[in-house]
Amino acid sequence: MLERLIKSFTNAFKGLGFALLKGRNFQIQIGIAIIVIILMFYFDVYYLEKIVLLILIALVLSLELINTSSERILNILEPRIHPQVRLIKDLNAASVLIMSIFSLIIGIFIFWQYF
Repeated sequence: MLERLIKSFTNAFKGLGFALLKGRNFQIQIGIAIIVIILMFYFDVYYLEKIVLLILIALVLSLELINTSSERILNILEPRIHPQVRLIKDLNAASVLIMSIFSLIIGIFIFWQYF
């Protein structure tokens, strides 16, 4: 049982490592997340605001990982750009974009009082 758990964590960290090394968008989002975390502690934002910011960071990064994995699956299933494959990829990217935009707006609301 413990061995399977360790293997699961190992696989998850491999996926994270891949995203960190190869995922340009993920790297950008990690950079922004680090800046937000630094600002969060620099300005000593309220406890609940910290929770909101951390949840938003986790959501954006998780959606990006889902988007990346879905794109890789679609590339295997339909290497040529099929109109439906293109649409699915665009819809996945749109979900990351929407989460990122709303995270930015919420971040501005939270940090506005400190500037």
